[in-house]
Amino acid sequence: MNKTQQFLPFKEIREGVLIMPDNTLRGIIYVSSINFDLKSDEEQKAIIYQFQSFLNSLDFSTQIIVNSRRLNITGYFDKLKELEKNQKNELLKIQTREYRKFIENLVGKGTIMKKNFFVVVPLYPGEVTGIKSVLKGDILSPENFKVCRDQLWQRMEFIAIGLRRCGLSAMPLSTPEIIELLWSWHHPAQSEIGYYPEILPELIK
Repeated sequence: MNKTQQFLPFKEIREGVLIMPDNTLRGIIYVSSINFDLKSDEEQKAIIYQFQSFLNSLDFSTQIIVNSRRLNITGYFDKLKELEKNQKNELLKIQTREYRKFIENLVGKGTIMKKNFFVVVPLYPGEVTGIKSVLKGDILSPENFKVCRDQLWQRMEFIAIGLRRCGLSAMPLSTPEIIELLWSWHHPAQSEIGYYPEILPELIK
């Protein structure tokens, strides 16, 4: 396990927070999307203005990540076939069959992709009042971690409020969700079918 962990870009995941090798913290927020093209000109301008105001209000750095993942809908096709087979009403059975063929034809023309949006929020222990600078390799004590985590969550809540004003939903990821996200980034093929290994207990606190 030690040989595997030395290649990870973080030290551990504790209470929904990534702890980096230099003891800086990272929180990850999942952000919804909106169909900007379907908005009116006035709505688009309002969204752009709100987002600009949100960015200008930040006094700390953030990272915006767009993750594109191929969507595997084999299970959906199987459910449609089962629904068609068990349908008693002949008209509904025909409609289900036509719908299934339509989706199969649509998928056959290209790959269906799903985009997910995340905001990564950092916090450096040296930025927190009452916390001395923690050197790389030192252990972040439970007391110091709690103070830093609370400060990080305040930042994340500030970002969530700003994004909601833009019409977006924002939700911080929990420890299991962070682990699944990181695993899926490194195993894109397996993640298409929703498979991921058991959570490593060494990474969870």
